[in-house]
Amino acid sequence: MIPLSFAVSGGLSWSKLPRSRNYELRQNGDVVGTLVRPSCLSSRFDAETSDGCRSFRRRGLCGAEIVDSVSEQPIATFKSAWGGQGLLTFAGGETFHLACKGWWRPVWSVVAESSQPLLRLHTRERVVELLTAAAVPESRVSLLIMFAWYRVLHAEEDAASAATVAVIAAF
Repeated sequence: MIPLSFAVSGGLSWSKLPRSRNYELRQNGDVVGTLVRPSCLSSRFDAETSDGCRSFRRRGLCGAEIVDSVSEQPIATFKSAWGGQGLLTFAGGETFHLACKGWWRPVWSVVAESSQPLLRLHTRERVVELLTAAAVPESRVSLLIMFAWYRVLHAEEDAASAATVAVIAAF
């Protein structure tokens, strides 16, 4: 895997791997990260970038956490709000807000606690738009991109489950 580079702000996109529930993050055709779901029943995803391996897993009904895959030590916790949005707080106290706008062609944003937008994730096109690199290490940005895609996948899954329950309850 190659490291994510801020020299090129474009060219980042997600692609689903054939015959699996796994994804690759590519920058101008090169793989910069992977997001792997160990099994179809698992709520955990394993993320790998040039900066290391992390696991994303649900925590309670409305949250999630990022843990180091080797030490199992928590790196960050996520408290969800309506629609999968919420606040991601790292162990050092740094916080990022995940927000979603739009219904038909939703765009997810990651915003620093200084209200500075860092990235946008266009879900239908599976394109990541880096907005700024100021005061955020590259390793943190790559982890935020991976976590944002994880939240998109869970929000879509939750919406599908809710729709299924509604249909069943209607009968």
